[in-house]
Amino acid sequence: MRLFQIGLFGALFAVASSLMGQTNTGDMVVDVPFTFNVGGQALPPGHYIVAALGDALRISNYQARGIFVPTHAGTRTTSDGSKLVFHRYGDTYFLSAVWVTGNTTGRELFRSPAERELATHKAEMELAIVRPEDSHPRK
Repeated sequence: MRLFQIGLFGALFAVASSLMGQTNTGDMVVDVPFTFNVGGQALPPGHYIVAALGDALRISNYQARGIFVPTHAGTRTTSDGSKLVFHRYGDTYFLSAVWVTGNTTGRELFRSPAERELATHKAEMELAIVRPEDSHPRK
């Protein structure tokens, strides 16, 4: 019985460690407060890990459910912190770019057919910004 308990504890510890260890240096952890579209899929509001992997992004939750999306390099004149940039048309959000503190280069996503369709029918597009700091308010 004692060996079974040790084995069970070890298995539970391994699962918990793998869930906590899904982030790597350079990954961005954010709470997105709205449903958003990326790579042709709608992702619900929630806690996400965003990782740049070469010319792609991996956007996943802690259950490792997520998506890989192709990107291209983008530049900005100054680094104004880490953030996710969304294009908003009415109540529909599309992930547009990912920027990391200290870098003037980032990853921009290609516009999806759905976003291009909305852009042709709705003249007004607004930007929505989600920062990792927004996810973890400081007291």
